[in-house]
Amino acid sequence: MMPPKMKSNKKNKRLLLLIIVTLCTSIGLYAYLPAPRFRAPDVTLKTITNNTVQLKQLQGKVVLVTFWATDCPSCLKEIPHLKSLYQNYHQQGLEIFAIASYYDPPNHVVDASKTYQIPYGIVLDLRMKLASAFGDVRLTPTTFLISPAGEIVYQITGSFDFEAMQARIESYLSPQGTH
Repeated sequence: MMPPKMKSNKKNKRLLLLIIVTLCTSIGLYAYLPAPRFRAPDVTLKTITNNTVQLKQLQGKVVLVTFWATDCPSCLKEIPHLKSLYQNYHQQGLEIFAIASYYDPPNHVVDASKTYQIPYGIVLDLRMKLASAFGDVRLTPTTFLISPAGEIVYQITGSFDFEAMQARIESYLSPQGTH
């Protein structure tokens, strides 16, 4: 016969193992669930070229919003990809806005937009209102893809995969792209 203390330890180990297996299974299943969709924030975007757009007015279009900084190497490496996406899909309904981080001096942002010949909207976020509205964005690059229904359907912090982003955009621009 086992002493009571050993029996208790054995039961505790079984219970702990059961908890671990349950957690791992739950986490594993969670990875296969579709990402939750959230409404894009109702914000006003004022570009450095003095164009003003309400994000909700863009419903019916695919919108890519990226938070960036001129001192962020990954952000600068993404500019050619963003330009390519804009050039390939803008006529089909894609809008792109690059929101400069609050700490980025406006003259650096304007200079970068000229140097890189950025064709899409560049927005200053000097008071962090936009970063806050998009869930307190603090890291660059952080990119959001918004469906024609006005839902955030994809978000990534760090560089995005160009081909995968192209496929996502195309799926929402296609006639049945309402998902």
